[in-house]
Amino acid sequence: MRRTLAVLAGKATGAISRASGRGGGTTFPGDVARAIDPSVLRRLSADLTGGAVLVTGTNGKTTTSRLIASLLEGRGERVVANRSGANLIYGATAAAVAGAGLDGRLRADWGVFEIDEATLPVAVQEISPAAVLVGNLFRDQLDRYGELELLAQTIQRALERLPAGSHAVLNADDPRVGEIGLNLARPPLWYGLDDPRVAAAGLPHAADARTCPRCGTSLRFEVVYYGHEGVYQCPNGDFARPQPNLTARNVELEGLDAVRLVVAGAPLEVPLGGLYNAYNVLAAFAVGRALGLEPGYMAERLRTTAAAFGRQERFTREGRRFTMMLAKNPTGFNQILRESERADGRHFLIGLNDRIADGRDVSWIWDVDFELLAGRAEVIVPTGVRAFDLAVRLKYADLSAAQAPEPDLGLAVRRLIDATPAGGEGFVLCTYTAMLDLRALLVRRGWLQPYWAT
Repeated sequence: MRRTLAVLAGKATGAISRASGRGGGTTFPGDVARAIDPSVLRRLSADLTGGAVLVTGTNGKTTTSRLIASLLEGRGERVVANRSGANLIYGATAAAVAGAGLDGRLRADWGVFEIDEATLPVAVQEISPAAVLVGNLFRDQLDRYGELELLAQTIQRALERLPAGSHAVLNADDPRVGEIGLNLARPPLWYGLDDPRVAAAGLPHAADARTCPRCGTSLRFEVVYYGHEGVYQCPNGDFARPQPNLTARNVELEGLDAVRLVVAGAPLEVPLGGLYNAYNVLAAFAVGRALGLEPGYMAERLRTTAAAFGRQERFTREGRRFTMMLAKNPTGFNQILRESERADGRHFLIGLNDRIADGRDVSWIWDVDFELLAGRAEVIVPTGVRAFDLAVRLKYADLSAAQAPEPDLGLAVRRLIDATPAGGEGFVLCTYTAMLDLRALLVRRGWLQPYWAT
């Protein structure tokens, strides 16, 4: 009875939230349901006939979760997921509540939940997943998470409590994720890239995981793909990249339009651009293999998967095309700048906020290589709550294309449209809440659909 009341109250809360226009009902229904029945997520998860997949890590959670959900749905499975990216335990609860019936039962085969890194221990405890994916660990929201070593320990403790028969799927190319997996009693399924043609020139100055977790010596990187992800080893022999069970070869990048790669003999082509999406696709494929999906089926299914909201999401206006990309930490931002360079990007709107979901400390923008835009960008419009801080950083990057800061998003968008030539393309790079603010503005104007409807 308590579970049923919790589900009904959560559903009512979600309906009121959407009807009032105050939100998509992606988090608050979970708060309400858990207040009535603190065990509601545990009870609803037990109804899943197949099980649940948890996706965690710093970058790529939303996109990878969408890819995994698509793989399962293509087999006719009923999937419940927190597709909006509300990845705290309340968001996962809200998604489960939304998928439940009025009798309080969750009639679904699978749950695919994107989970905040620090939330993983409680999510594992309540959901008892069939698989957990750990994609990467980059410096992000240090005022909340602390250093990467502390976060790695938190994730390791969660994986040590996985139920018997569940799978840990880990990125071998990330030294901090490698550290986690090598400390587990049960070996995980490892994945990684194997194509030096798409490697970077070297370790970037803002790389986070540079030292051996065992002895503290600087790691030697034979290959660097992006950030600190690559092929690495400790010169003292104390630590090295685990041997991947699944590797991606023959990686081909077509700007922001597509990525091609070959995994386990299956050629994959996905309408998502960028090297980071090669990792996301490989991660989803690895989870699929852990769950017993066939490579040929996954290749065909992934061919039509669309981008998640705010992640390479596109809209058109006045004969111009615009691509919106989430950029929330130095590693992610730097990679997006490099991908925009491949796409010959010249017109930019950059939004910087400092709300709780972004991290209050924005000093990380000084580790973003905005200098990559020098000699290429024609217009850069700084906007968001911290537009003036961003403008100072762009000034130090000596970017003549940087305009005066415009905190008003509507006026900033107008500037970008006016500056982008007819038939051209503009790029919108935003931190998390700046992206949500911008999308809300575009939804009100009828240019995009609400994120909970995508």
